[in-house]
Amino acid sequence: MNYKAEIPYGAYWSTPFARWQGSFSNLHSLEFAAHVARAELGRRRLDPAIFDHGVLGFSVPQKHSFYGLPWVTGLIGAKGVGGPTLMQACATGVRTLLAAAQEIEVGLANTALVLNCDRTSNGPHLYYPNPRGPGGTGMAEDWVMENFGCDPLGGHSMLTTAENVAKRHGFSTAEQHEVVLRREQQYRESLADGAAFLKRFMTLPFEVPAPGYKKVAGKLEGDEGVSNSTPEGLAALKPVMPGGTVTFGGQTHPADGNAAIVLTTRQGARELATDPKIAVRLHGFGQARAELAYMPEATVPAAQQALAQAGRRIDQIAAIKTHNPFAINDLLFARATGVDWRTMNNHGCSLVWGHPQAPMGTRSVIELIEELVLRGGGFGLFTGCAAGDTSMAVVLEVTDA
Repeated sequence: MNYKAEIPYGAYWSTPFARWQGSFSNLHSLEFAAHVARAELGRRRLDPAIFDHGVLGFSVPQKHSFYGLPWVTGLIGAKGVGGPTLMQACATGVRTLLAAAQEIEVGLANTALVLNCDRTSNGPHLYYPNPRGPGGTGMAEDWVMENFGCDPLGGHSMLTTAENVAKRHGFSTAEQHEVVLRREQQYRESLADGAAFLKRFMTLPFEVPAPGYKKVAGKLEGDEGVSNSTPEGLAALKPVMPGGTVTFGGQTHPADGNAAIVLTTRQGARELATDPKIAVRLHGFGQARAELAYMPEATVPAAQQALAQAGRRIDQIAAIKTHNPFAINDLLFARATGVDWRTMNNHGCSLVWGHPQAPMGTRSVIELIEELVLRGGGFGLFTGCAAGDTSMAVVLEVTDA
């Protein structure tokens, strides 16, 4: 399928991702995303007036986030722009991209800003009133910590879903650690030549604003909190769950940050691209839901659905990116599809640079585009799992305009 919407080459960006309780931990995620968007639009000489639609994604509420997308576009300067606010945990990046593409597909919009942000640090502590409770007391919830640790359908943690898949498919701790070492090596390649790959879509050094957004609180030379593992260090780790296989080294870490993509018509893409000779086209989306408590398995049927809509086979895909909160995700995907896991996730992935949830998929798609450009074009696939044993996937193409 050929969607009418295209991504103008270069009309996208991402902040570095900072490990939770790090440099971004006191920045309101929506206000921070608007602050970054204003700066990045300015660098690309894109007037916020070009937008007639927007889609905002986040998974951790912030103060006043009830006002969602219209608040953020107002802060950016696109004051007449409305649109939805979406939440699908780690699948939010693809979901928001699809929502904007659908709006353009049916002629309700011409140019949309797809912006995703999250701050897992200092998550909200919520109180739910219950006048019928004992003594009129209600219930409390730590939004981030409790939802990481408990799926209300099964009462299990995210980690349990990885262990269930490891047991079903026979993945060992040693195999998972092998994936970790390869993924960290691939990420280090993005740091070569002064982080040249990252600078294709990320402003570095990155000026971290103070909470009032009037002063610079510090600077980041790249992603904050990335591990540099060794075989010996990983081998010394014990599984987190007794009798399990997944160590702290074999999974990602919570993080903070934001990322955005501009989506427009084919003609608009030529006008807004930093290089109008390069076209970035959308060909297929997919979604799936795995068996309860087997979350990593959902990435495979979602990818198959996206490939089917795009009319492509997996062996016709030049580059593959995955959201891999656990190294097990990549082992499973490779076994199910016949892909060599060593060739996936070039230049970086969420296993290494972290897990800020909503913007994670957006950054992955951006990195996929840049990898395809460096390859000289071709088709790419991104697929990633999310809470509730779900997944979303997208197939795109980089080609001559």
